[in-house]
Amino acid sequence: MAEERNGVPAAQDEARMSGRRIAAVVVTHERLAMLRRCVQALLDQSAPCDIIIVDNASQDGAGGWALALAAKEPRVAYMNTGANLGGAGGFNRGMRHAVEAGYTHVWVMDDDALPEADALARLMEADALLGGDYGFLASAVLWTDGRECRMNRVKLRKAYYERLELLGHGLVMAEQATFVSCLFRAEVIRRAGLPVADFFIWGDDIEYTRRLAVRMGLPCYLDGRSRVVHAMKDNSGSSVATDAAERIARYRYAFRNEAYLYRQEGLRGMAYYYAKCGLNLWRVLRHAGDHRAARCGAILSGMAKGLFFRPEIEHITDGAQDAAKEGMR
Repeated sequence: MAEERNGVPAAQDEARMSGRRIAAVVVTHERLAMLRRCVQALLDQSAPCDIIIVDNASQDGAGGWALALAAKEPRVAYMNTGANLGGAGGFNRGMRHAVEAGYTHVWVMDDDALPEADALARLMEADALLGGDYGFLASAVLWTDGRECRMNRVKLRKAYYERLELLGHGLVMAEQATFVSCLFRAEVIRRAGLPVADFFIWGDDIEYTRRLAVRMGLPCYLDGRSRVVHAMKDNSGSSVATDAAERIARYRYAFRNEAYLYRQEGLRGMAYYYAKCGLNLWRVLRHAGDHRAARCGAILSGMAKGLFFRPEIEHITDGAQDAAKEGMR
């Protein structure tokens, strides 16, 4: 592993006495200003948590700032991956380290997530209410104007009424969510494995949460009382037909990764995937104002690569805690 700095941070006494050790894993790349705001919001949480900053080799001063903060704040640790592994690789690396370091709960988010002061406390209240019987707990993700953040819409389970009594506690059953404020128990991560690092960007969170809720059949929930602001530039969501020209190439990852994702759900999943690809091609031809060939090419290239995309799911092996502790200083 590339350079990793600042030893495993010490959890606050309250969390340690309860037997819970919570690590917030934040993945960052070239967004120091947003990272500073995110980390401060985590330090201000009413429920205690440690913070593991996973830096995808930023060149904007994030490393120096994080190391300086970690030197004076024992709850903060810094990990430099040595290369840009994308969000998928960053979460894979950070979640692995948190579990191997002995944390009982792992709370993941991007560097532009701003959790409200009680966001974690609400999630942990739900954890206690459910007796730990869940795959993931997702926060309600809002945009900067207080409306729902379209990119982070949680997909609810159609049979959510099976646990209708939980609505009074702000909980509704879900089957997929994003990694903008999602809480997992370490035990579940050990059972399910890690996010697929080879995804690089896009779809790793959808694949992982559906792996828990759909493929493993674990009960999963959206907690409406836990709120996080996703400080994105705009709230238009993502669309290959209308996105900025400089972002077109990354859609190759999206359509390649989705081929793997929906293949896990059999013929019905693949039928949905091909229908979705066809719809996106139609939208490009119908609505794209420029670069139509490049946009269609991104879809078709992703589909072609998806036919042969067979990434492995990594699992955490027992006895790795000592190695994890040696990796951080």
